[in-house]
Amino acid sequence: MNINRGNPFQKEVILDSWPDFKAVITRRQKEAETDNLDHYTNAYAVFYKDVRAYRGLLEECDVINWNQVFQIQGLQSELYTVSKAVAASKQLDVKLSSFKAICLSPLSTLPDTSSVMSSSPRLTYLSVTDADLLNRTWSRGGNEQCLRYITNLISCFPSICVRDDKGNPVSWSITDQFATMCHSYTLPEHRRKGYSRLVLLTLARKLQSRGFPRQGNVLDDNVASVNLLKSVHAEFLPCRFHRLILTPAAFSREVPL
Repeated sequence: MNINRGNPFQKEVILDSWPDFKAVITRRQKEAETDNLDHYTNAYAVFYKDVRAYRGLLEECDVINWNQVFQIQGLQSELYTVSKAVAASKQLDVKLSSFKAICLSPLSTLPDTSSVMSSSPRLTYLSVTDADLLNRTWSRGGNEQCLRYITNLISCFPSICVRDDKGNPVSWSITDQFATMCHSYTLPEHRRKGYSRLVLLTLARKLQSRGFPRQGNVLDDNVASVNLLKSVHAEFLPCRFHRLILTPAAFSREVPL
């Protein structure tokens, strides 16, 4: 979705064959500047009709950069098994995280935002100056690579936040490089005020208006977020969202996962 909209993350699409393709991988362009420890940005998204075609792409010498830490994302059940088998042959460690995949229904109405558009607290957008706060509060963050990644996401893609009377974000959500809503978070002292619902639906509406899917994912044990998504009638998809982080042995002690 982002490749034909300026391609801010410098992605390209690799197919096993054309026009009758059976596997698709999106990856960073080879000429893009790369940090070998940045698995946030070094990300591949995968879809396949035939898992053998996907494995064939993995085994081609120039499709995946196996000499850096990276992630693979996808929604298909064999993704982990096949990726791990090929990675093991190249001495890479693989860490799997699995999530409920969700999609929000088309939105024709939004919650009343009149009370938070011009007064305090105020509904607005994130700024790159907020990236440090997001990095510190994200369960996947707290490191230099994540800070840079979040800064780029805020710069390139839609975001929403509620700010307090001092202008500081207290609740927010951002969009990642694959047009997925992520890092939805409310500071503990500002919870149970309806901000999470407001932020979620406002960002979903913004994505919808730009022709993006209203998609996301949530950990099974994140009960508060699961209940919020159920309350806004999000569709929990029959598939799961899988994220694999692959680490070469040379970097195994350096990478925050």
